[in-house]
Amino acid sequence: MGIRSYKPYTSSTRQQSVSDFAEITKDRPEKSLIKKNHRVKGRNNRGVITCRHRGGGHKRRYRLVDFRRNKFNVPAKVAAIEYDPNRNARLALLFYTDGEKRYILHPRGLAVGTTVISGENVPIEVGNCMPLGNMPLGTSVHNIELVSGRGGQIVRAAGATAQVVAKEGDYVTLRLPSTEVRLVRKECYATIGQVGNVEARNITLGKAGRTRRKGRRPQVRGSVMNPVDHPHGGGEGRAPVGRSGPVTPWGKPALGAKTRKKHKSSDRLIVRRRRRTSKRGRGGRQA
Repeated sequence: MGIRSYKPYTSSTRQQSVSDFAEITKDRPEKSLIKKNHRVKGRNNRGVITCRHRGGGHKRRYRLVDFRRNKFNVPAKVAAIEYDPNRNARLALLFYTDGEKRYILHPRGLAVGTTVISGENVPIEVGNCMPLGNMPLGTSVHNIELVSGRGGQIVRAAGATAQVVAKEGDYVTLRLPSTEVRLVRKECYATIGQVGNVEARNITLGKAGRTRRKGRRPQVRGSVMNPVDHPHGGGEGRAPVGRSGPVTPWGKPALGAKTRKKHKSSDRLIVRRRRRTSKRGRGGRQA
């Protein structure tokens, strides 16, 4: 894929960029693999807003993606590469030899007409799915299971890839895109290759309207609110937050505070934690 930019005829097109969609080969989704998608828009079962800044957006239909890849030893041919409005990765439409059709995440470099297969002893080729314990060291993988049979749960975003770095006993050591190194059971399945659409992170929306079509409503900084509305509010002129650090509207620490539960059961599987990015200082945008 590539990035297409615009000439600055307007202030919004000056910074705006979009995908060129060069890899898309089919415009309409497979009817048997879509369903209605009710979007909660930040409300709970009583209609009360529990997650702010969500709502509106373009209507979408959900594509039924096969994250389990549990159709073993049945070859499938890549029939098309399609757009998915629910994620930044593309989808590959598979036609199995027994007549079934399924969607999978489109790996980088997987072309239309290629044959893929899932099983314990399959070739080490892009798009094939097999247990982590059967893969050679250094293999790039995505759509990785954390529990055998549950389906891929991690490394599914556009351009994401993990690497098999070691195997010992019943566990395989993976280096994840976040730089975290963690253990996963060797019988868990993963797909070989890197998720496609690697340039997705370089797209610039350029205007507020594109954010609204994605279902995101505007945000207002706490520092411009009144004290009754936000802990950062009030003061004369541009006042500091007035606390030891930035907080949420409900007074809890924000921007860098750790939210992972202490003594979580999966802590024993983490060999090395992810490298934390630098926190934004008080001069940055506040909640």
